[in-house]
Amino acid sequence: MHDFVPASVDLLALGEPTHQEPACGRVRNELFAQLAGRGFRSIALETDRIAALTVNDFVQGGAGDLDTVLREGFSHGFGELTPNRQLILWMREYNRNRPPAERLTFHGFDAPLETTSAPSPRHYLTHARDYLGLDLDLDGLIGDDTRWSRTEAVMDPAMSPGTTAEAGQLRTLANDMLTTLSLRAPELIAATSHTAWSLARTHLTAGLGVLRYHQQSAQPLDQSARISRLSATRDALMAQNLLDIRGAEAQRGATLVFAHNAHLQRNPSHWSSGTLDLNWSGAGALISPLLAERYTFIAGSLGRSEALGLHEPAPDTYEASLQPHTTTWSLTAPTAIPQPTPAPTPSPPRATSPDPGNPRRSRRHPPHRRRPDRDLPELTRPGPDAAPTQHCTAHSSGWLVRPGRPGRSPRPPLPPLRPDVTAVTTLRRTVSARARRHAEPPGHTLTSRL
Repeated sequence: MHDFVPASVDLLALGEPTHQEPACGRVRNELFAQLAGRGFRSIALETDRIAALTVNDFVQGGAGDLDTVLREGFSHGFGELTPNRQLILWMREYNRNRPPAERLTFHGFDAPLETTSAPSPRHYLTHARDYLGLDLDLDGLIGDDTRWSRTEAVMDPAMSPGTTAEAGQLRTLANDMLTTLSLRAPELIAATSHTAWSLARTHLTAGLGVLRYHQQSAQPLDQSARISRLSATRDALMAQNLLDIRGAEAQRGATLVFAHNAHLQRNPSHWSSGTLDLNWSGAGALISPLLAERYTFIAGSLGRSEALGLHEPAPDTYEASLQPHTTTWSLTAPTAIPQPTPAPTPSPPRATSPDPGNPRRSRRHPPHRRRPDRDLPELTRPGPDAAPTQHCTAHSSGWLVRPGRPGRSPRPPLPPLRPDVTAVTTLRRTVSARARRHAEPPGHTLTSRL
């Protein structure tokens, strides 16, 4: 790890190709434990930033029932994932008897929404209003919460409240409150605390994000353009949250961020299915130019997975080349990656993406819904006519993600890695319940690239 994480890194981004693979979370936990020994003092996950405050209270030693913390502190159903339970229990134990400066903090960096639905802004704006002691009639402008939270409010522009006069007034009030919060910072912090002031700002930022998301939902665009813009808006909110988190953690140490590759990669993201053709820039693509060498991205790709029913990777993939050389997981320089065996008969490349949303909630990413033959990816290079950067779905070097399924057409020969790729991490584990109870047979590979 020391050879692949420069000393200049403030934000180390570890990507996963799908939220459905439990080994990804286990490797994340193991890496974070190592990084904590190297001065990392925080972790940020792809979950609601406001909800995650409950988790951080718990890992700092606060009172609370673990199951309640998992249920209320994670969005997208991620509290049900065993690696997340293990992570916060480990962090709580790590922090025990340590001074505040050495404790680990837990952050969420996602907006409080799903791709196809967003909540009412009431909770977030009310918190900020009450902290500022303002006399504002927010309830009259917000109205019934369901007109904001129903799926139609995002998926049907005609049903969206995002461009109504009331929504416009709410955005103006929220921006005014944010200005007031900054202007009165000295007196407010003196009267309350820096923590209370920061909490109000975090809520207000979340409320503004929700309002902006609803405003974008009301735009009468074709479906591909709408989902692309919604995805871009969500990732822009993620990027701002990451920058805010780094501002809070700058004096304490570096941060590990863990999320789907599409949110962390440096290149623009692309996803297509049927009539949908989506293009947007993820949070990593937005903050990488700002942080420069302080941002490092390790992307994940999936080979064989018994737990997910993903078969052996095809011989013309990098997973097939890496799989025999890894017993648990490792980091490998691109120059040391064995070249895949070229397929004899080329066929046109087709870019698909693993699910960057919640596998249990299809409303999160409608184009990424679970399909037996399309949800589980395997990594191949594009053919000579493909544009790697434009079609890059989850990887910084322009690889295409393709589903693994028996009997598919062989792929074209793979060109060499691009020079901006500096490392590959490979995981080989079998993650089925049966394998966890017995000896772990070889065959599962997760590759990630820096």
